[in-house]
Order: sequence, then structure tokens, then C-alpha cells
Amino acid sequence: MIHPWHDVTPGIKGRKLPREFRAIIEIPKGSSNKYELDKQTGMLRLDRVLSSAVFYPANYGFVPQTYAEDNDPLDVLVFCSEKIPALCVCDARAVGVMSMIDDGQPDHKIVAVLCEDPEFADYHTASDFPNHTFKMLKRFFEDYKQLEGKEVEVDEIMPPEAADGIIDASLTRYSEHRRAGAI
Repeated sequence: MIHPWHDVTPGIKGRKLPREFRAIIEIPKGSSNKYELDKQTGMLRLDRVLSSAVFYPANYGFVPQTYAEDNDPLDVLVFCSEKIPALCVCDARAVGVMSMIDDGQPDHKIVAVLCEDPEFADYHTASDFPNHTFKMLKRFFEDYKQLEGKEVEVDEIMPPEAADGIIDASLTRYSEHRRAGAI
């Protein structure tokens, strides 16, 4: 069985990593279920049903072969015109990054668009989106754990160049941890 975190390469032939990369979707947009990768098996685990009356505003997943500062694969939100099924591999382009503090730890979310979606073909930076999109995204992450008694601090969306550095650092961290047998 293929493990989506370890066996799917993040690079896309003919495209420049880190700006364009493969993403593995865990949660289709519109869901109120929080699925996450079970690191040992490579399957999805239902972590919880969100306790607030909210839903994921974009398809949510991770960049394979990355290791973020929160000891998980690097999170990505993939905007497109359709829901993307769980465990689907898709080609994404970073347009920005949203940094958060979640349970006292840095938690970066790469904001991306689906490369093959004509509706988002001209989106290359967060400023290409309507302002309301990121107000809604920020509000979702501020609210989604509130009824669990957890606080999340959300920063403003940073440009795609900031996402490039975070993706590169997560790829390097994964490689170092994987070679050392830590993951």
C-alpha cells in the first residue's frame, strides 16, 4: 500500500517546486468533519466533528514529504470551484500563506489554488481573491476550536514568496527527520 505522506513526491514534472506542488486532500470543502492523516498507516482518521457551526471553506490537506513545525505534514488549503475527495492527489499553486498559533505552536497553512481549475487560473497572489474570502478563512480558523475551549491566533495572509520559504523549510525538515529515522 502506498503511504500518501512518504510515497507521493511533492514535485510536479515541468513545474517549479516550491511554488507549484502536489497536495493530498484530507477534507473536502464544505465538510464539518476533521479528518487527518494517520501517520503510521497512511489512512485517514476521523479526528472529530467540529463543535462549532462551521465548515471548511476550502479543500484541506497537506504537502507530501514535508514536516512542519507542529510535527505534522505541512497544511494546505486548496481553493477550487469543486469539492475534492479525500486522499485525492492534486496539483496546486501557492498564492500565499496564513500563519497561526494553535495550542501555543506555529501552524502555517499554505493557501493555494488548483492548477487545473480555469476559474482560478489567473489567481497568483492572495490579492487576486475577493477580500471577503480571507475574512471568512480567518474567521473559520478563529472559531473552529472555540467551543472546545481552545484559542487560535490567526495572522494576515502573507504573499506567495513567504509560502515558498515555508514549503522549502518543511521539505528540508522532512528529509532530515526521515534520514534520521525520526518519521
